[in-house]
Amino acid sequence: MKSIDGKQEATDKYSLRGRVFHKLRDDILSGKYEEREELKEVAIGEELGVSRTPVREAFRQLELEGLIRIIPNKGAYVTGITEKDVKDIYMIRSLLEGLCARWATEHITKEQMEEMEENVYLAKFHAEKGHLEQLAELDNRFHDILYEACDSKMLEHQLKDFHQYVLRVRKKTLSNANRGPKSNEEHEQIMEAIKAGDADLAEKLAHQHMINAYDNMVKSGLHEAYKKEDI
Repeated sequence: MKSIDGKQEATDKYSLRGRVFHKLRDDILSGKYEEREELKEVAIGEELGVSRTPVREAFRQLELEGLIRIIPNKGAYVTGITEKDVKDIYMIRSLLEGLCARWATEHITKEQMEEMEENVYLAKFHAEKGHLEQLAELDNRFHDILYEACDSKMLEHQLKDFHQYVLRVRKKTLSNANRGPKSNEEHEQIMEAIKAGDADLAEKLAHQHMINAYDNMVKSGLHEAYKKEDI
């Protein structure tokens, strides 16, 4: 049987399981599967071109992350991300992003700093033009640069996971005509603190950046999107 990338399933079982897991997690977080919807091993296996074994293994991992619930003798059901989950993620992220900015101040390379400066410059240009979709893409990339610059695989992996969890709501907040440009202003402040070698300030600004993002989400009512099935 072929795997989802065309290789033989027996070639790398762990890699295959990981790919099935990430595909299903992305589908859950993107809203492809609704809350309480049953995930069927056979149908998913046929869709991805894999046997039931990697699907079953992916289910167990998804359950550990709280995205599905497996009921013995019944099946696997989507739980998704709740409103409280979104708040918890942002509060945890606020602390981790601060730590990330602190470490980035210590480890950022010349190339990474140049890319960060270009990112902020381009975001400012698109904000002035009202190009909100490009602004959202540049916002995502700014955080990726920051994560890479911290020089910690463990922290980078954790932050990218949290980033994925709330991506749907983040896209909506960044498409807000007010939040997008304001977010980039905060990015510029973080960048300048890192450039100046001020780790304390960089940490404080990155922490507050996440708090501001969540507060804006609450004011906009977008955090409640995770209660609904149309997002």
